[in-house]
Amino acid sequence: MINKPLIYKIIGSLLFIEAIMMCLCLAVSFYYRENDTLAFAITIALVSAVAVFLKLKCHHADNSMGRRDAYLLVTLTWLVFSLFGSLPFWISGYVPSFTDAYFETMSGFTTTGASVIDDVESLPHGLLFWRSMTQWIGGLGIAFFTIAILPSLVGGSMRVFSAEATGPIRTKMHPRLSNNAKYIWMIYIVLTIACAASL
Repeated sequence: MINKPLIYKIIGSLLFIEAIMMCLCLAVSFYYRENDTLAFAITIALVSAVAVFLKLKCHHADNSMGRRDAYLLVTLTWLVFSLFGSLPFWISGYVPSFTDAYFETMSGFTTTGASVIDDVESLPHGLLFWRSMTQWIGGLGIAFFTIAILPSLVGGSMRVFSAEATGPIRTKMHPRLSNNAKYIWMIYIVLTIACAASL
């Protein structure tokens, strides 16, 4: 039996994080006084409303996670993150087709490298920052992102990791997967700061 309340609760928590990341993009857009500000404001309000609804509806969820739950969680996280992540592109009108906006966002979160935007540099700074942010998050994977940040995954982190991981899974990572994910994210952030400083 799939533990739907737990999955909704975790997705609600992740949507809060996505809204916070979009707030950074909103700040960039506001700083440059460009016309994507309203698109980010609308999206943040919508994402936050859905996150609050999911968290309130499922705050008493049982934290036990099975393998099916983990596979469904990873799948829904990709779909839902990309769905809401595509809204700034679409609402702002810079990517008029919702399908193209969804593709652009999914391409970022999966670090595929494909793009439907012919002239990327013509985008406003806020949308460029959001596009870069999706690729940055996708660099390690949403499942790693989930394991490192959400304490509600206690007991299910290995299942989430194995649901997204490709290839053989090292047994040495099993006991402290959550700690390993945090260390890897810290290294990733340090490398990001080093690269930004170099540029």
